[in-house]
Amino acid sequence: MSSLYTRSKEYTRSRKAQSDSPPSSPSPIAKTLRHERLSRLEAATNPSTSESYSDRASSRSSAYSRRENRLAALSSRPEDESNRDYKKLYESALSENQKLKSKLQEAQLELADIKAKLEKATQQKQEKTSDRSSMLEMEKREKRALERKLSEMEEEMKILTELKSDNQRLKDENGALIRVISKLSK
Repeated sequence: MSSLYTRSKEYTRSRKAQSDSPPSSPSPIAKTLRHERLSRLEAATNPSTSESYSDRASSRSSAYSRRENRLAALSSRPEDESNRDYKKLYESALSENQKLKSKLQEAQLELADIKAKLEKATQQKQEKTSDRSSMLEMEKREKRALERKLSEMEEEMKILTELKSDNQRLKDENGALIRVISKLSK
């Protein structure tokens, strides 16, 4: 029992000693760990100094052996796959190509039909707009012609009223002259 007590006492002393030391002074273990990390970092950045020629050669040979294993696994496929019926594959590919070609031709015909419809619709629209514009121009001409006729008629009306007033004046003068002549002839 006394040995247990002494061990726990030592443990608390070492913990106190670690906690009493200031954090700025690293322990010797921390220094060695830091040194090991730095040396590994330098080795990773400069492989020519850290690895020897034999290490690089062995890593290359292991890479070659891994590659050979992969190739061997690929070449050792079942014989069923190597004995495929290439004629059937060719015929199926050919029939699929023919189907795709026929679909392509159908799509091209449909596209041409849609283009023709679109062009026809645009022509009709242009004709309608040109018809509208020509109708508008005709209406404008007719309107201008009617306005001219109206102004001419107004001028004629003015002339007619002047002529009527002149005619009435002349009638009055004529009547006065007739009276004067009839008085002179008596």
